Amino acid sequence: MSTLRVRRREFITALGAATAWPVAAHAQQPVIPVIGFLHGSTPVGDAGAATGISEGLKEAGFIENKNVAIEYRWAEHHFERLPELAADLVRRQVAVIVIGGGSAVALAAKAATSTIPIVLAFGSDPVKLGLAASLDHPGGNVTGVILSGELVDKRLELLCEAAPQAKTIAYLRTGPQLSNVVTEDMTRSATATAHTLGRQLLVLTADNSRDIDAAFAMLINHQAGALNIASHPFFDDDEIINQLARLTLKHAVPAIYLQRAFPAAGGLMSYGASYAEGFRQAGIQIGRILKGEKAADLPFQRSAKVELIINLKTAKTLGTVPSPLLSRADELIE
Repeated sequence: MSTLRVRRREFITALGAATAWPVAAHAQQPVIPVIGFLHGSTPVGDAGAATGISEGLKEAGFIENKNVAIEYRWAEHHFERLPELAADLVRRQVAVIVIGGGSAVALAAKAATSTIPIVLAFGSDPVKLGLAASLDHPGGNVTGVILSGELVDKRLELLCEAAPQAKTIAYLRTGPQLSNVVTEDMTRSATATAHTLGRQLLVLTADNSRDIDAAFAMLINHQAGALNIASHPFFDDDEIINQLARLTLKHAVPAIYLQRAFPAAGGLMSYGASYAEGFRQAGIQIGRILKGEKAADLPFQRSAKVELIINLKTAKTLGTVPSPLLSRADELIE
């Protein structure tokens, strides 16, 4: 064999080894799990959710962009987009889907997959919605954290304290386009609580911003002395919250919602579960699943932390909020 042919063979062998090494090294890089995050709101409207997830994952030993990745999908209140956003995460073959922003988001995720674990964080009953067999033994691919109820009854009680002169209290909920079984349950509960408190409940509906203007016209016409806004992702929209706050200030109506964004925009007060705390617990649940536990065997957790937040300037403008109520607030917005 000639010296030239031997050197050529040695060169090819060396070249093969050199090119194979990066491939082998690349193959040894660990593939980190990807979490799909599906939410009906916007990053600005519900920043506490993303922050809470990161904190919970960190407690479970997972740090974003280090040993876990998160794919974010925000519907931005376009609920018709939820099925496609959920399907996109399924095609992405994420390890877990975490959802927030209401029951419609959970139902869209559940319709998209029966195998990928789903971890939710909201105040509705997952059993009543058909998402799980029971809270203690979910039995399927859905588990998560139940936030502290819809709290519609407690918000009515707080309104009665803030506006004791109000004999009629308006209850603004979604209309036929956006409502579901949860909406109807909350309305029945609000009606019963108002009766117990000796108040008349004026039920108003809105599925868009024009409906809200019409609802306020009815509120004024019926001389309602206060307003309770039902919990629903539609009312979480930044523009809707600003519209509600502006109208309650214009007509001097004491009003309450579950989101801090409402008093931050000038509304009187909010009372609701801490989203950051609820999603922190959801992050811990996700960590357990990533470590090998099954959603079917993980009982739903409960997040009991709630927050009363009052806009002090609005309270002074209305002149009806008693000092004891102000003293119980978890936060006063100046």
